[in-house]
Amino acid sequence: MKNLVVFAAILFSRELFIPDKFTPVFLTFIIFSLVSSAMYLLNDMVDKPLDQLHFSKKYRPIASGELPNGVVLICIFFLASASLIGAALLSSYLLYIIIGYILIQVLYTFVLKNIVVLDVLAIAFAFMLRVFAGSFVVLTPLSAWLIITTMMLALFLATGKRRCELTLLSGAAPTSHRKALLSYTTPLLDGLVFMMATATLITYSLFTFNSPELLQREFFAALLPQTLSSPKLLMATIPLVAYGIFRYLYLVFEKSEGESPEMVLIKDKPLLTAVVLWLISVIMLLFFFSV
Repeated sequence: MKNLVVFAAILFSRELFIPDKFTPVFLTFIIFSLVSSAMYLLNDMVDKPLDQLHFSKKYRPIASGELPNGVVLICIFFLASASLIGAALLSSYLLYIIIGYILIQVLYTFVLKNIVVLDVLAIAFAFMLRVFAGSFVVLTPLSAWLIITTMMLALFLATGKRRCELTLLSGAAPTSHRKALLSYTTPLLDGLVFMMATATLITYSLFTFNSPELLQREFFAALLPQTLSSPKLLMATIPLVAYGIFRYLYLVFEKSEGESPEMVLIKDKPLLTAVVLWLISVIMLLFFFSV
């Protein structure tokens, strides 16, 4: 699901439905799915002793012993190799990004995830590489505000994830905690989560405000009053983003469900509805309401 952000550049540059742009980015999505799968397998294999003590992660195939380490290593090798070969065939820029992604993920798995603050920064940086990959592979310029917004969103999700992990493991023995979690406190993570939530909403608002002006199609312009004829059409999506952020905060603090942002998005119908409506709104405003 995280890999879908590779489409951000061509979506907001209004090139999503151009085959020569869409195809390379779709292949980039496949390549990132391969390499991220390899890195998740590596992380789960390294975390196996801790996951076996976790109330839910102990049922994962690697932690439960269903998937032997030898098979995992073979899968990691073939998935990573396929992603590197695919990236090399598609774009030299993409190859550099995939190599950088692997290095960051390996560093995170063995070192950075045990260092307070650097752990969430590493997660956010790996997320950012996906956005750049989708831009570099088709040489589509990226808005500076889109880059900042994506960074703030990644940090928001990462700090929310840590906040939920700390809450869920508060009654567990310290030996079952990651080293970084032992250094975090609830007030610190609360502050970081709220800070990143605010930053995400502000930077997205500024991104929409600073996006290129779009002229409305004559049919829609005739239906709307003059006061709603602003060419900054994407600003209309801000309420949906605000709701999504507020809903996620509710899930993190009231339901303690932010440990896996991807599963939260799939399982929580209000949040999923907000995300789908936001995507539909963006596509409609960029491709159908404007010229």
